Amino acid sequence: MVVHKEFQTAGKAPGLQIWRIENMDLKPVPKGLYGSFYTGDAYILLYTTAAPSYNLHMWLGNECSQDESGAAAIFATQLDDFLGGKPVQFRETQDNESHTFTGYFKSGIQYKKGGVASGFKHVVTNDMNVKRLLHIKGRRAIRATEVDMSWNNFNKGDCFIVDLGQFIYQWCGSECNRFERLKASEVAIGIRDNERNGRAKISMVEEGSEPQEIIDVLGPKSAIAPATPDDEAVEISNKRKAALYLISDASGSMKSSQVAESSPFKQAMLAPNDCFILDNGVDNKIFLWKGPGASTEERKAAMKTAEQFIKSKNYSTKTQIQVIPAGGETTLFKQFFSDWKDKDQTTGPSQAYTIGKIAKVPQIPFDASSLHSNHAMAAQHSMVDDGSGKVQIWRVEGGEKVAVDPATYGQFYGGDCYLILYSYKTSGREKHIIYTWQGQKSTQDELAASAFLTVKLDDSMGGSPVQVRVTQGQEPPHLMSLFKGKPMIIYTGGTSRKGGQSSATGTRLFHLRQGSTKAARAVEVKPSASSLNTNDVFVLKTAADTYVWKGVGASDEEVAMAKHVVSVLGGSPSDVSEGKEPAAFWTALGGKKEYQTSRTLQKTVKPPRLFGCSNKTGRLIAEQVPGEFTQSDLATDDVMLLDTWDQIFLWIGNDANDVEKTGAPKIAQEYINSDPSGRKGIPITTIKQGNEPPTFTGWFMAWDPTMWDTDPLDRIRARF
Repeated sequence: MVVHKEFQTAGKAPGLQIWRIENMDLKPVPKGLYGSFYTGDAYILLYTTAAPSYNLHMWLGNECSQDESGAAAIFATQLDDFLGGKPVQFRETQDNESHTFTGYFKSGIQYKKGGVASGFKHVVTNDMNVKRLLHIKGRRAIRATEVDMSWNNFNKGDCFIVDLGQFIYQWCGSECNRFERLKASEVAIGIRDNERNGRAKISMVEEGSEPQEIIDVLGPKSAIAPATPDDEAVEISNKRKAALYLISDASGSMKSSQVAESSPFKQAMLAPNDCFILDNGVDNKIFLWKGPGASTEERKAAMKTAEQFIKSKNYSTKTQIQVIPAGGETTLFKQFFSDWKDKDQTTGPSQAYTIGKIAKVPQIPFDASSLHSNHAMAAQHSMVDDGSGKVQIWRVEGGEKVAVDPATYGQFYGGDCYLILYSYKTSGREKHIIYTWQGQKSTQDELAASAFLTVKLDDSMGGSPVQVRVTQGQEPPHLMSLFKGKPMIIYTGGTSRKGGQSSATGTRLFHLRQGSTKAARAVEVKPSASSLNTNDVFVLKTAADTYVWKGVGASDEEVAMAKHVVSVLGGSPSDVSEGKEPAAFWTALGGKKEYQTSRTLQKTVKPPRLFGCSNKTGRLIAEQVPGEFTQSDLATDDVMLLDTWDQIFLWIGNDANDVEKTGAPKIAQEYINSDPSGRKGIPITTIKQGNEPPTFTGWFMAWDPTMWDTDPLDRIRARF
């Protein structure tokens, strides 16, 4: 078996790894530049969960050569072989990526001009002489495409980033909406933090108020083009229909014979000694299932076989391909089988969920059945290492940084800002990351000081660290992993300064959940029974008692981590199992109340999905939020659809318009009626922003009822 040197670290730790094809070889991409892709190149991406399970993606730019795409295919096959054939494989093409793929990059994907053949390298620098224009598209899956520096490329309906190195201008068209501004700001912040190491100033510019610096670069301003609709494929076919084919010779001349001409299928049709293609090509997607008893040659040739099938059917070259090993079937694949049963009803050894392109049908009712092709995996940010390096933490106070007592490392207060310096070694060289953690209740002065002090610390280290700004509640898994196996404790407010903590006599409740990378957070929430969640562990601290409450779906690991939270808060804990609570427990929480009791979150094979229903493009459409969704993904100017499998929620934002309010229920009903798994008659609950019941909020980690007290745009501008 061929073993490339890069394979030695592949899949060894949870997180994302990316390589580019350079001169027919495999070269790692710096982690600070994850999410940036040259359109002339081909890439290999590996996402590893803590299970472990694997997603293996081959990404092809629109201008990459045949040689480069061929090399990517060879390396993907070799890496799949190295990992024992366990990965679920995806073929991704520029502008047509699966939502599993886009979910890895919550701040968006950047398409850069050129490639390795043009001498363009993936290097993190402090180059302040950059001049480029990025066109930002998308409300859920964000794509930033480099275009020519010309006023001719602007339009009134979108946001653009004029990147001048030291200064980054976010230009907002007069017709672009609030949520698009928020997402464009995340791209700008990502460029500043990851590509400039925090050494750039971001400004938001409105159409018609351009500063002279922009005019100097782009020349005299010409007329701005009107808003343009998103370029989305029109799909009106019946997504419930699919065909199943037996592949008789995947290693040589590919031959296929139809097993069933339309779904739903029976699981028994998948013979363990063969390979099968599930053809949903009319939906721009096909699957190749590898039976455990199929020959080695057949399994290795799976991707090539799928490509040959596409060609034989005259399908688009952009057709998404997913190669699935037995035991690693995705939710999307399983939905075509009426009787699918997993062993112990849990996910297989290669857990992965994928989603495809959402249909947008102009001037006709939105095809809600297309949403069934969208199952997002809980993608996490990339993990630099296992967090075992050196950690130093300072609190921002009076415009200066004050060292935090190492005994309190891992505790963060919402009224503070912190600088966390992480130092680690790789390939014999010491590297550094500066995390700037900004509490949601910190002052404007502290926010500004935290940014200034970060740059000052970076300067003192020769500009070598990578800078990452983190808003309370948005902590990446690597940051959570820095505290030696202990959970990160986040207090809702207060400060770590003397006398700044909440009263020790008050009742406090902490929500603890462990992520797929095994890192965990304990977040202070409202001390009410409605905050509980059957999937998690909670620590309740009163003046007299301390309880560790274990929900039915929680893990023993989470209980063990909760004991660390108790050691910090003080007190002798009493273990409480859900359903066996003493009366004093409920009294401390103000009495029994309804809370999240659905166990769908617990190692589910049917993960919850969040969609946004919006007519901002001129027609009412629905798009899935890629990756692991959070409360901040609820767009206040949209109607959101949350599918928890046994129930549908329609969440109406305060700024949603009448078309969205009246059209979203129709999409929800059609979505249920067209589900290939036959889910008909399940309840649809409509709720309004600010009046969310626990059955809804329980799907979001540490729900914050005060989140919208501050305008989201003001909150993100504070990070500039």
